[in-house]
Amino acid sequence: MRVALFATCVNDAVYPSTAVATVRLLERLGVEVDFPAAQTCCGQPQFNTGYRRETEPLVRRMGRAFEGYDYVVTPSGSCVAMVRDNYPRIARGGDDAELTRVSESLVPRTYELTEFLVDVLGVTDVGAYYPHQVTYHPSCHGLRMLGLGDRPYRLLRAVKGLELVDLPGAEECCGFGGTFAVKNADVSAAMGTDKVRNSLATGAGTLCGADNSCLMHIGGILRRQDAPQRALHIAEILAATEEEPLV
Repeated sequence: MRVALFATCVNDAVYPSTAVATVRLLERLGVEVDFPAAQTCCGQPQFNTGYRRETEPLVRRMGRAFEGYDYVVTPSGSCVAMVRDNYPRIARGGDDAELTRVSESLVPRTYELTEFLVDVLGVTDVGAYYPHQVTYHPSCHGLRMLGLGDRPYRLLRAVKGLELVDLPGAEECCGFGGTFAVKNADVSAAMGTDKVRNSLATGAGTLCGADNSCLMHIGGILRRQDAPQRALHIAEILAATEEEPLV
């Protein structure tokens, strides 16, 4: 199978270790991963802010960048939700054959990392090793739009040495919400503080998730509080092994 990594803007600019971990994990499972250099942004920030027309060139670019691949895999539920939920809306909103073609082509081929592992590769034990207590935050896009369900939990429970601790109020939003955090900063910070309070109450040393945008928000609050907990993407936990432990 031909698999392409969609790194996403946030990971490319702020969390490149997550993209590297995704490739390392997939290659360990026997998947050959390509990185199309033409990829940029999926258009989510523009679309969510109301600039549909300005999003269209990015949709076309995504279509060209990932043409010919069997699967497009990304460690970002929000970007997958953008492709699956909003690309069809963008295509329906105009009379453009290329937008329709890109939407119809990309939607069935684009997978969030945990669903690719469980649904396509059929694995939950990926040979990972992370001897720590971990709690998991299910981001809104993964939880409500993609329906990731128990896939991340199944993967985490199979990690050697990992103790998974339930997060109180897990299904509550962390308050990031993309441009919501900019337009409603005080509300966003209050929601993030509630999430951090619940996360610290678990006693876990690591809070993980499948979206670095949420983890950036939560992690920033943790750092400002000088809290004894780290925010970490699930890809980095799953990529860690006894031979190559996560530092």
